[in-house]
Amino acid sequence: MGIKAALPKYELYFYTSVLALAVLWAASWIYEASSENVDRKTFKESVQPGWTYFGRKMDVADFEWVMWFTKFRNHIVFALSGHVIFAKICSMMAPQHRSTVYMVYGMLAVFCTMGLTYMMLILSHCILLYSIAMVKQKWLCFVAGLVSLATFKLEPVSSWQNGFVTGNFDLQDVLFFGGSGFTIMRCMSFALENYEKKDGNYTFLDLLKYNFYLPFFFFGPIMTFDKFHVQANNPDLTRKERELWNIRVSALLHLGAIVVVDMFFHFLYILTIPSDMKLLKNLSDWSLAGLAYSNLVYDWVKAAVMFGVINTVSRLDHLDPPQPPKCITMLYVFAETHFDRGINDWLCKYVYDYLGENHDSIRKELMATISTFAITTLWLGPCDIVYIWSVCNCFGLNFELWVAKFFQLEPFATMENAMPEAMSRRIRGVFNAANFWAIVLYNVLSLNSLEFAKLVARRLIIKGDAAQIKFSQKSPLQNKTNYTLTCIDS
Repeated sequence: MGIKAALPKYELYFYTSVLALAVLWAASWIYEASSENVDRKTFKESVQPGWTYFGRKMDVADFEWVMWFTKFRNHIVFALSGHVIFAKICSMMAPQHRSTVYMVYGMLAVFCTMGLTYMMLILSHCILLYSIAMVKQKWLCFVAGLVSLATFKLEPVSSWQNGFVTGNFDLQDVLFFGGSGFTIMRCMSFALENYEKKDGNYTFLDLLKYNFYLPFFFFGPIMTFDKFHVQANNPDLTRKERELWNIRVSALLHLGAIVVVDMFFHFLYILTIPSDMKLLKNLSDWSLAGLAYSNLVYDWVKAAVMFGVINTVSRLDHLDPPQPPKCITMLYVFAETHFDRGINDWLCKYVYDYLGENHDSIRKELMATISTFAITTLWLGPCDIVYIWSVCNCFGLNFELWVAKFFQLEPFATMENAMPEAMSRRIRGVFNAANFWAIVLYNVLSLNSLEFAKLVARRLIIKGDAAQIKFSQKSPLQNKTNYTLTCIDS
């Protein structure tokens, strides 16, 4: 009880105002730090000339954003536009064969981009996992799929397979590992859904149609096979009322978000500053908190926009793709923390919910979370920072259940039942504030570095000096003398 109780509107407006003011205040400190350090030597590679309208340099530290919306924008738009055109022609002339047309166009695009050798490599993994799927043994499907995924994530097998791809262009590694990793996850979904199929088996052509749908092939998101198969083969292409209007609005919103993010990168160097530990040590606690929070918000926006562009294309194809991730500002439990809803849905369906069932048993929850994050670690690519991130988030999920179980005991359960629901929500909010910052700190690990996460934790949680978090007009640099020496050293 309590968690669903609505608070008075004036109280919600007050909380929203406090949050907005805090974010703006932290942003002002980051802006000053960005402006005063724009010419640092450590910024040379990642802060480069931006739009001439602003007369300022721009943060270009994120390769994915630059790849999608600047450097390779035209190539991506060309490939997706071709898919939309061919899909539209097919839906008008032979809607019953549209999934086959998607597959043919996708295979041609992959072949032209990556070459014949890469196509043969992908097809070999598809054939292997399809053959195992025919055995209809769930454990064997998992083992084979994870072994195949490991061949793209672990050395020296990963480099050996990458060596088969000829050519040399900037996107080669990104497309190679993106297409390969998502292929294995899709093949595993196919195998596991084939296991659940009572009458007969799905065909190899069904797997190819599923895997080579171009909008999802290289960058995701993942739709589980059961959903894709039904939607892609649905002959009824009637749209709901105002569906096309909603698609247009969604496309315009994503375009607007791209412009807004690029504008912000001219004023707030939130991606470059965390890589300079000398500078970070001289920034205020407000700046550090703002950097940690803004990095997670940016990663959510990036995921929402990148997947949103792809989802707009797939919605034109009458598919219902995974929704964008939930905004970090709205998160307070680890169970809802994710930046790729497709991978999250895949893991929940085949691992987390399957092993954890109703997530009420401590033992089952522990087994489910360990298994889920073990697969997630392999998916992300095993390394020290991923190990730490996985352990922290696995602990967070289990700790939430332990705390919930503890407060279900007497006298806490009776005390909560006796209090108004709104008060229960306020008390939960106080505890969830700590949970929120744990989510921020744990996920900063995967976005920045261990050193930055340790510095944020040490300054904001362990040392926390109230005198440093006061509303004054001083520079965001705590010590001007140290800052000058840092500039000389850099």
